[in-house]
Amino acid sequence: MLLPSGYGKSVGYSRKKKEMHMIQYFKIENGRLTSVTNPEDAEIVRVVAPSSIELEEVSSLTSAPLDLLSAACDKDERPRFESDDGVHLVVLRVPHVDNESDIPVTTVAFGMVLTAAHVVSVCSVDAPVWDAINAGKPRIPPVDNRLPFFCAIVMCIARLYLKHLEDIRREADAAEREIHDSMRNETLIRLLNLEKCLVFFTTSLRGHEPIWPRIRRLQAGEMTEDEKEMLDDVQVEFKQAHDLAEIHSNILSGMMDAFASVISNNLNVVMKLLTSITIILMLPTLIASVYGMNVKLPFQDSPHAFLITMGMSLVLSIGGVMIFLRKKLF
Repeated sequence: MLLPSGYGKSVGYSRKKKEMHMIQYFKIENGRLTSVTNPEDAEIVRVVAPSSIELEEVSSLTSAPLDLLSAACDKDERPRFESDDGVHLVVLRVPHVDNESDIPVTTVAFGMVLTAAHVVSVCSVDAPVWDAINAGKPRIPPVDNRLPFFCAIVMCIARLYLKHLEDIRREADAAEREIHDSMRNETLIRLLNLEKCLVFFTTSLRGHEPIWPRIRRLQAGEMTEDEKEMLDDVQVEFKQAHDLAEIHSNILSGMMDAFASVISNNLNVVMKLLTSITIILMLPTLIASVYGMNVKLPFQDSPHAFLITMGMSLVLSIGGVMIFLRKKLF
C-alpha cells in the first residue's frame, strides 16, 4: 500500500499477508457468528478467492447455482441484485485495504447468494465484512429471516465506508498541516492517492443506488413494514456515505490545487532569498575585482589600502542589505 509518507502512521492501517484461498463455515448463535467444523451444520459459508473446484463443492453443499457463485468472483463486478426461483444474488462493492497498490483503499466486489437454508458470501479478497459484523454491537438476525439479515450485512458495509471516509479525512488534514512549509511533492502525491480512493468510493456508492428500488419491486409482496423501514435505513446510510465521499472529493480537489500553488510559492520565496544573497555577495566581489586590475588605482600607495577596500565592501554590503530589508526582499 502506498502509505506514502505516513498514511499508515496517521490512520493505522497495517500490512496483511497475501490473500489465500479460504472457505469458512459459520452459524448464528445468540446473534453472533460462530465457526463450525462440520459443513452440514453451517448456515453461512464464507468463500475467499475460490477455485472452480471449491465453487462446485460449495454449490453442491448449499444448492446455490454455480453461475451465481462464479459471477461474484469477479472483483470488478458492478453492484446488482438478481432473483431466480427463490435464490437471490446480491453483488455489492466493499472497501478493501490494498497492500500492494499505491492507493491506500480501493473497492472490490462482495457477492452474497441467499438460498432457502444458506447464505454464501464470495469475494476475490479477504474483505473485512464478516469480522466487522461480528465485532459490531447489534445482534445479527437469523439467516432464515432473510431481509433483516441482508439489511444487517449491508448496514455494516455502509459503516465500513463511513469509517474509511473518516480515516481519509484525518489523513488529508495531516497532509494539510505538513504542506504549509513544504517544497517537495511527496505530500501532494499523498493527496492525489487519497483523491483516487474517493473516486473509487463515489463510483461504487453511486452504483448501489439502483439496487434498493429493485429489491423493493421484486420483494414487494413479501416485505413487512418493519422490513421496509430497515431497507430505508440502509438506503439512507449509503446515501450519507455517497454524499460524504463527494464532499471530501471536492474539498480534496480544491486543496490539491491550492497546495500546488503553495509549494510553488514556497519555492519562489527560497529562490528570491538566494537571489538576494547572491546580489549582496556580488558587491564585495566587484570591489575586489576592480582593485585586482593591473592599472593605477586610488589608494594603491596608501598603507591602509587593504582596510579601505574592505571598508568599502562592508559599507556597500550593509547598504545593500538595508535596501533589501526595506523592500522586504529578505
